[in-house]
Amino acid sequence: MKNIEFTITDDLLATKQQRLLNLIIDLLFLYIIILSVGTAIMLIGEASYNLALSDWIKSMGWLEIVFYSLLIMFLYYSLTEIYFSRTFAQLVTRTVVVKKDGSKPDNAMFFKRTLFRFIPFEPFSFLGASSRGWHDIFSETYVVKKRKLARKMKLIET
Repeated sequence: MKNIEFTITDDLLATKQQRLLNLIIDLLFLYIIILSVGTAIMLIGEASYNLALSDWIKSMGWLEIVFYSLLIMFLYYSLTEIYFSRTFAQLVTRTVVVKKDGSKPDNAMFFKRTLFRFIPFEPFSFLGASSRGWHDIFSETYVVKKRKLARKMKLIET
């Protein structure tokens, strides 16, 4: 057996188009989740005759809506990536989050990755030459094409 250390190369990285599609699909999923959870809370409040709960949802101020939305975003990104190494959008685009050696990142790396998404103007970090954003760079993770990664890792193993 060969003793070769695997490392992520540029040809494995997801393209900028895939990353943009990931953002659009994830935002769509988040919008649906945010509305669904809010509606569910309101319906539960009305069904249980807890009108204070349903009234609170109906009368949320902009600061409460922002906090609620950020909480949902944090849970969405961290939980889907911790459990599946990918969000629903990455499932659609057949990409996956990995470490430099191609293995699954640990929970701390996913947690950092999620927190770094909240840096103001972070989506603009993709405008440079690299297809890696700040949340990738600072958490030392890579979004790669899943099938291409599997093929390349299999070649290294044999």
